[in-house]
Amino acid sequence: MKHLSNYIFMLLMAIGLLVGCGDNEESSQPKADKNEESTSTEETQDQATAYPLTVEDSAGNEVVLEEDPAKIVTLIPSNTEVVFALGAGEQVVGVSDHDNYPEQVKEIDKVGGMQINTEKVLSLKPDLVLAHGSSAHNSQAALDQITSAGIPVYIVKNASDFKSVYETIHSIGKLVDEQNEAESIVSGMKDKLATIKEKATEIKDPKSVFVEVSPMPEIYTTGTGTFMNQMLKAINAKNAAADLEGWVKMNEEAVISLQPDVVITTYGYYTENSVAQVLNREGWEQVPAIENKQVFDVHSDIVSRSGPRLIEGVEQLAETIYPETFGDE
Repeated sequence: MKHLSNYIFMLLMAIGLLVGCGDNEESSQPKADKNEESTSTEETQDQATAYPLTVEDSAGNEVVLEEDPAKIVTLIPSNTEVVFALGAGEQVVGVSDHDNYPEQVKEIDKVGGMQINTEKVLSLKPDLVLAHGSSAHNSQAALDQITSAGIPVYIVKNASDFKSVYETIHSIGKLVDEQNEAESIVSGMKDKLATIKEKATEIKDPKSVFVEVSPMPEIYTTGTGTFMNQMLKAINAKNAAADLEGWVKMNEEAVISLQPDVVITTYGYYTENSVAQVLNREGWEQVPAIENKQVFDVHSDIVSRSGPRLIEGVEQLAETIYPETFGDE
């Protein structure tokens, strides 16, 4: 039951993290665009952050860092992953209860989940606390208390597309004086996504894919306006639930009526034999994905956390759904 409650929490966080305002054209075209998702890189190339640093966070708050933060607390796993990817992981002294990547976070002090353990945060005496736009409004009292103690709190933007993720990496990179590394990460992600989209143009018969983000009896999927929908478009796959908006609860009959070619589950890390459970559902025998045994599990973290590993999620989806195109040669 603990695993289930944790997953439901993370699902709700993912809903806040990766729901866009509709699928923009940067993700709707499978082919690569040399100018796609452009961000200004000239400002970050070969520059160091100058402290004291004054910046505005995603909530419009002015945040002042007197010096390069030696101790950082992150309140959501995606922030943690970005900091570590930037090479500033040794500065992280506190993470959320739900952090699990990279491996080092298991040894770092935990500061709460849905409820921030304010006393613990204050006891760590951080130079910077990284909150997140998807949850800050639910933790405003705790964040105010931390700010009142003289600790800078920066609310990271709630990313809704790849461009927003790139901006997040750049903004955190500036805070921790890793602007060049941020640019390197973003450039790498853009290059990989462009390569995937270019490869996807070879696919002449796009498959219909149903993404199941939570199991029976509470089946949820991702419709239009979600990051997962953008990912499927990037690899030239069709979201079977694209006629629906946002994150949607569905009954079995509705899923069966979609007749998807592929079913992707994202909860296998806490549900034993998730693929077998779907394959063995009574009444689903005539669903093409079941009939052809095209049911696969992809770990939720790499398709829901707004950080560098998102591109791994796109790659895994591509290799899983179109192994003949994206599989090992």
